[in-house]
Amino acid sequence: MPTPKEILRIGDREVSISNPQKPYFPDAGVTKLDLVNYYLAIADGALTGVRGRPMALKRFVDGITKEPFFQKRAPDNLPDWMRTAELTFPSGRTADEVVVDEAAGLAWVVNLGCIDLNPHPVRADDMDHPDELRVDLDPVPGVPWSQIREVALACREALTDVGLVGWPKTSGSRGIHINVRIEPRWTYPEVRRAALALARDVERRVPDAATSKWWKEERHGVFLDYNQNAKDRTVASAYSVRPLPDARVSTPLTWDEVPTVEAEAFTVATVPARFAAIGDPGAGIDGAAGSLEALLELSSRHEAEGLGDAPWPPNYVKQAGEPPRVQPSKKRRADAEYAGRGVAGGPPPEVAAERAAAVAAGDRNAGLPTDWEGSRPTPTGRRRTNVPVIEISRAASKSEALEGLERWKARHPTAAAALEPADVLVDGMRGRSSLWYRVRVNLSHVAEADRPSQETLDPDYDPWAGYEWPDRAGQLERAPRKRAVSEDKA
Repeated sequence: MPTPKEILRIGDREVSISNPQKPYFPDAGVTKLDLVNYYLAIADGALTGVRGRPMALKRFVDGITKEPFFQKRAPDNLPDWMRTAELTFPSGRTADEVVVDEAAGLAWVVNLGCIDLNPHPVRADDMDHPDELRVDLDPVPGVPWSQIREVALACREALTDVGLVGWPKTSGSRGIHINVRIEPRWTYPEVRRAALALARDVERRVPDAATSKWWKEERHGVFLDYNQNAKDRTVASAYSVRPLPDARVSTPLTWDEVPTVEAEAFTVATVPARFAAIGDPGAGIDGAAGSLEALLELSSRHEAEGLGDAPWPPNYVKQAGEPPRVQPSKKRRADAEYAGRGVAGGPPPEVAAERAAAVAAGDRNAGLPTDWEGSRPTPTGRRRTNVPVIEISRAASKSEALEGLERWKARHPTAAAALEPADVLVDGMRGRSSLWYRVRVNLSHVAEADRPSQETLDPDYDPWAGYEWPDRAGQLERAPRKRAVSEDKA
């Protein structure tokens, strides 16, 4: 039976929408076609956030009830009116990523299963110099929404003091994003350095409400994720729909709205009418490009006071000057023994040169790992550490990981009763082509005599089991599974 489709005429383009009635948000009753029509209704606003930028494709081909997969390289069936831009990753590899320039492009990527839009902070005509600094306010569990708004307003003050304009929006999930348009004169490492200085300044202004600490076990309040400005990191853009049951939208705001905003007010059902009535509060962002000079001067002052670099994301090579890349609860050696040699977010210069030469010679897999063992928890014994953290579960889905946590709580009711919301650390981890989930527990609030030892993980999911290394595309996409070998051929 042929797959149902609907052909949309968008400007002078035709876009085919396959399975238009496929449920994408079952609880909200939103189909794939409904999602396409939403993006077309607010296209001018959405394009402000993505136009001219290479975009990573996060594809929910069966809607939000199934896990997505990530695709960096543009699909083979790219229309001739869509363009791509070659992005170079910290590993030295490259990929031609999709660039959306018009409303038809929005419809085309949504048809692929892209629910939210994830552009890089650079334009296709200058891939080395970001024109956007991104402030991601990420609350730890248990933080009230009012505290997130408080930190957003502190960010506005900090940006104003260095001559920059922030453009706030709900994240569509648990926090608030503030985008800052900047002149494309600084490299990724410089933009990240400026973002770290901003995070530390906001932490200074509202120390009880905000933190710049990278390790979850050290955080409190609202974390300012400076690492969202590292190369190859993307954030859901303005008017992106997020994969939550109510089809919530990451919605641009005026600063006057921030003190009273409620994130749940903005959904696929409500945002088009708001857009039609008031327009796009973020429409002026491209005319407000500012300088990072004052923030970088602030960073220099921080460094003179003894505040150097902060940890990079775990998928980056350990950088020169970076502090120990280890959770404080697991640190066992002197800082000097954790030294890194990476430069500008990439590997050491000699490794970068070797990989670049291999890529130029046609090896698209240069820089990929050939195996993965993964870190495992210490199997026995209770350790005396500054921050006692144990791992509970690893699972393909968040619900399965949290079910393992509930079983752990049932086995250890005294410890479970002493936990505070922020003590449960739930991490979405990037696998070969999809997210998997890890749950850890900080036992700091549990009396030492009542602290359980590390146990066997329940469940204990291996996201790389059954896959060949490397995949044929050389990217974190759908990797081929190992072929089963029959006994007579083994």
